Amino acid sequence: MSSTEVIVTAEEMQTMLGRLAEAVAERHPDAAELAVVGIQRRGADVATRLKAMLDERLGARVRIGKLDINLYRDDWTSLTVQPSIQCTEIPFDLASTVVVLVDDVLFTGRTIRAALEAVLDYGRPKAVELLVLVDRGNRELPIQPDYVGTRVETSPRDHVNVFVRERDEGDKIVVTWA
Repeated sequence: MSSTEVIVTAEEMQTMLGRLAEAVAERHPDAAELAVVGIQRRGADVATRLKAMLDERLGARVRIGKLDINLYRDDWTSLTVQPSIQCTEIPFDLASTVVVLVDDVLFTGRTIRAALEAVLDYGRPKAVELLVLVDRGNRELPIQPDYVGTRVETSPRDHVNVFVRERDEGDKIVVTWA
């Protein structure tokens, strides 16, 4: 029998984002070298919030982009439904840029592998760092985040859902235990 648990409330998520923004700002005090790129959909929403916090902390405008990885997925031919294609917007040169790639949940690492491939189609950044709200373990690829909001131990059968006010009825992170 499965059970559902809210592991992060709206207030806790806001605090978490503030801590993550502070960590990025400490590592990269020069906004000119920095770009935040969110993986569509909820990663892009989180990236928009993170960018606003970074702008405030750094006193300058950080570049922002959105990345659709659906055509880079290694499982798209075996999906039972067609992937929903979103837009990719990277309106700046990646050369000499540290890209902070933002996603909501890190699980197997396959989404991040696809995102790295997609980013490289737009240029060669100085570096790519990974920021995730939730690291749930169970990696299939050797990918690790540079910035983590929270870690939760899950089994591959469990589900972790990040809800954001931009798309959902508010902010929270929920785990459904199998």
